[in-house]
Amino acid sequence: MSQRIFISSVQREFSKERKALAEYVRKDAILGRFFDVFLFAEVPAQERKADGVYLSEVDACDIYLGIFGHTYGNVDSSGVSATEREYLRAAKRHKTRICFVDKSAGDTDPRQAAFISRVNEDVVRKGFVGYDDLRTAVYAALAKCLEDKGFINVLPFDASKTAGVTMKDLSVAKMRDFIRTAREKRQFPLPVNVPIEQLLMALELLDDEGRLLNPAALLFGKRPQKFFITSEVKCAQFYADRVSKPMADHQIYTGDVFELVDQATRFVMTHISNWVGTRETGDTAEVPTKFELPYDAVKEAIVNAVVHRDYTSNASVQVMLFRDRLEVWSPGGLPRGMTIGKLFAAHKSVPVNPLLARAMYLKGYIEKSGTGTGDMIAKCASWGVPAPEWYEDDPDDFRVVLKRPVPEVGAEKMEQESRVKSSEKTRVKSRGVNYKKASENKGERTQCEKRGGVKSRVKSRVKIMSSAERIIAYLMANPEASAHELSIVVNLSVKGVEKNLRTLKASNRLRRVGPDKGGHWEVIG
Repeated sequence: MSQRIFISSVQREFSKERKALAEYVRKDAILGRFFDVFLFAEVPAQERKADGVYLSEVDACDIYLGIFGHTYGNVDSSGVSATEREYLRAAKRHKTRICFVDKSAGDTDPRQAAFISRVNEDVVRKGFVGYDDLRTAVYAALAKCLEDKGFINVLPFDASKTAGVTMKDLSVAKMRDFIRTAREKRQFPLPVNVPIEQLLMALELLDDEGRLLNPAALLFGKRPQKFFITSEVKCAQFYADRVSKPMADHQIYTGDVFELVDQATRFVMTHISNWVGTRETGDTAEVPTKFELPYDAVKEAIVNAVVHRDYTSNASVQVMLFRDRLEVWSPGGLPRGMTIGKLFAAHKSVPVNPLLARAMYLKGYIEKSGTGTGDMIAKCASWGVPAPEWYEDDPDDFRVVLKRPVPEVGAEKMEQESRVKSSEKTRVKSRGVNYKKASENKGERTQCEKRGGVKSRVKSRVKIMSSAERIIAYLMANPEASAHELSIVVNLSVKGVEKNLRTLKASNRLRRVGPDKGGHWEVIG
């Protein structure tokens, strides 16, 4: 249903501006959907008195839009101008009144100055100089009217409260864990046992009336997808370099934004190659190890997709691992004013969801503002892999691409070794060799080795590492890695990683150098 606007002003002073505003509102893609404009100059000739026509139109309108300049205008028998009479009628009928006052130089009629002063006591008036200034002010005011009446929502997603989230939908344990981590990583001032309302207020997740904003469910919700069903992350691994079936693996992850990032990052890191060398390959006693893609770059790509996506979209974040590359798709384009070119240099941070981004920063998932893409480029360069590539194919899709190493030393080699292992195991079984008995009986083990040395070759190709050994191997290349990072890399819970670390320290294989924050791990021997 259209909202009817009555434009009021002294005709001879603003006749061109009134006509231009009416055309602007009618033709605008947004305003034209919600507003219809009445202009007295467009009323055909009729027997009714002019004052009766315009006052009846004021009665019929939803919004009174007054433009006041320096001239008071013609007066009636009571000495009141038509413009003031219209304003008084709108006030009497309790109409929405939006008023604009010309601030350009010029002498103002004393009666007009007194009228404007009375208007100022009733409503907030906006000044303007020239038509362009007036048009901009009118657009902002009408957009605010639409928002107040519930026709549109001009607030960012994470500053609105459209989902109806309540306190019972949030997890107190998640909020306590958030405070604990934020205190450790960012010196967050609130104590762990603070009332949860105080935390929500500190994160600006409560409005003035105590209602929860949308990000509260995404950050701390027991079931975030109950309110935002597409906030999941879809992960898929493909055998080829294109979308094709069958897929090697496919997972749909749900949970809060922190869980989504952790699960999607773990999916990628457990599906790419982790090269482990021998001590002979380096100049030190350390065993070299290296994932084919840098962990930090993978995680940054996923964090950006989850934090900066358009949560009003019906699409989900997609993480697709192809034979030759990793692609992370995010619904929604770059923020206004941001371009692909700016991502390659230091740039101002313009988060699409600022409240969500701030909470992710406090928990350590985001570093300094505007440095994430630069860090990805630097990490890929140090890793010896191509720089990330960003694409905005249309306003509703944004993706980042990380190129994997040459398939021959990555996925294809792993697949080839898997085929060799399978064929050799089949060959051994066909000869009647029992692996279990061979391992228990030295004579039979010698006989197995004589029959082609099959078991020896299989062992040399595939070495199954324990969780502790994988932790040791990763810390040799990444001594500053946290328990959280290790949990993703070795596919263990954080508690499982911490238990392995304690065991390694007790067995004198691992030493912590420096404090928990800012220190590093040192592998012994």
